[in-house]
Amino acid sequence: MATPTVTAALNGSVFAPGQQMLLTVTYADADTQVLTLTLVITDARGNKSAPVEAIAVIDPLTLTVTDDSGRVWARVSDNGAVAVYRSVA
Repeated sequence: MATPTVTAALNGSVFAPGQQMLLTVTYADADTQVLTLTLVITDARGNKSAPVEAIAVIDPLTLTVTDDSGRVWARVSDNGAVAVYRSVA
């Protein structure tokens, strides 16, 4: 299993109390795989259903943001590779 990679950057290094902080996190895992299953059902007479697809993610990533102050970080966006979180200083 590959080790996930992550980088993170805040929108500043000094914040006044009450100021918005944005955290941008870029993450990946080289061995995460998306698996697409295509299913067709056939009865005894040879009648077939329309194909349907099911998608599974093998070795998914879970992103958790915490800090030592107990501050709450709300997810603004996450496309599976880059996530943005917001909090207040």
